Amino acid sequence: MPLETTTRIVRELARHGYNAEREAVTLIASADDTAGTLDRVVEHAPDGALRITTAHVRTVLGAETAPIPDPPGVVSDAPAEDAAEPPVPHPSVSGGESDTSPGSSSSTPVETKGSTRQRDRDPSQRVVSIDGDITGQSTGTGDYDDFVAIFRDRYETLSKQLRGRVNHRPATAIQDMPGRSDAEMIGLVNDIRSTASGHWLVELEDTTGVFPCLVMKDKDIAASVEELLKDECIAVSGTLADDAGILFVDDLYFPDVPRTYRPSTADRHVQAALISDVHVGSQEFVADAWSAFADWLHTEEADHVEYLLIAGDMVEGVGVYPNQDEELSIIDIYEQYEQFAEHLKEVPGDMEIVMIPGNHDAVRLAEPQPAFDENLREIMSAHDARITGNPSTVTIEGVSVLMYHGVSLDEVIAELPEEKASYDNPHTAMYQLLKKRHVAPQFGGRMRLAPEKTDYLTIDTVPDIFHTGHVHKLGYGKYHNVLAVNSGCWQSQTAFQKSVNIDPDVGFAPIVDLDTLNLTLRKFT
Repeated sequence: MPLETTTRIVRELARHGYNAEREAVTLIASADDTAGTLDRVVEHAPDGALRITTAHVRTVLGAETAPIPDPPGVVSDAPAEDAAEPPVPHPSVSGGESDTSPGSSSSTPVETKGSTRQRDRDPSQRVVSIDGDITGQSTGTGDYDDFVAIFRDRYETLSKQLRGRVNHRPATAIQDMPGRSDAEMIGLVNDIRSTASGHWLVELEDTTGVFPCLVMKDKDIAASVEELLKDECIAVSGTLADDAGILFVDDLYFPDVPRTYRPSTADRHVQAALISDVHVGSQEFVADAWSAFADWLHTEEADHVEYLLIAGDMVEGVGVYPNQDEELSIIDIYEQYEQFAEHLKEVPGDMEIVMIPGNHDAVRLAEPQPAFDENLREIMSAHDARITGNPSTVTIEGVSVLMYHGVSLDEVIAELPEEKASYDNPHTAMYQLLKKRHVAPQFGGRMRLAPEKTDYLTIDTVPDIFHTGHVHKLGYGKYHNVLAVNSGCWQSQTAFQKSVNIDPDVGFAPIVDLDTLNLTLRKFT
């Protein structure tokens, strides 16, 4: 296979299980016989080496003093969906090229500790696409018009989910209607407060104005008011008061997932491991549990686990919370990612990996978060992982997975009654986000939200799987046939977590059968 570009050289080295220094890749690319040089570099790599160095390449070429030309471009590989060439199979220790023509099959040697065996996998059957990624699309400047644009887009998107249930009238039109008229309205929740009599007053805002709605405490729908968050989109129907100054609500509707929803499934038996919150760089990172997980992925029992989805917080980060430096084993952020990359190399090289950032990662805190920059991509390039923004919808062999790190879960759990959302059962908070069709509905609270012209945080299309992390608690269940999974973490309790009463669920790997959406839990501690 021709190897004219540094990107393709990185891919070939990754196929053999190696990372590489930038100058080493540049030196290979400058050789007269690029392909032959690469073969000799791999053939003569030192035993146990994980990284190809410039010195090693020079030794192979017999030209230790040869000058290195200026790099022609970024060495790190781009996500396969953005590449000009078709995606190549992921790394295998054998280093042999895989036939990726339709209908082909391959038996790829996979490295295990002390032995090599054949893993029956056909990379040509893997189909992955990514939607809803903010990376490279951010245009928000924080101006007033940006905030108007994002709420208008939120309203327009979510109101479409509700227009089949009510005959919406704009707020200004309802203001002109006579008293005792039936009226229906779709709006964003502008305010929620209780009256002296214990009733609920909910102000709804659409693109024309604000209108007050009263939910009587003795109505069955009063319990639904306890689930409301400011800025979410709902619909109401009822009757206007005698003076038409307020709407007495009889029914309240959320955008919600239709109860008739039926998820898609894969056409073959293939599995995905869902994990999050690795937190490399923390003194409490449980390396033994991670290694046990990686070792298990090499076993026959895990042969069908071809995808690994990581929902944020690859590293512990720096300065994320007070006195965090006292709990770090690695204080440099780039060294944290380098160490994470080394741990990622323990995972079988032929797995398809998708990663999104979290609030501990070195990206902007405001959501939606763009994917890791080129420097970090280069550090984590060994597996040629697909790196996308937070949130993103990743469709794997027809199964859509909404990946969201989950910072808004803190807000939902803090605002809603415990029976509606709690840390002990984080999937119930995820149900609320599915019900509201938005991963971070409340603006201006603990969440940091970036105003964009498009609201990337709406759940416009119902996913088959909803995968989050952040709260370090394991939770899973189905909401209207959508599988919701919060995957726990790989970090034992920190002093900060102890101070806020968080007892983490450590070392779990939920495994999903993509052909049935059945879930199996694996524990590695």
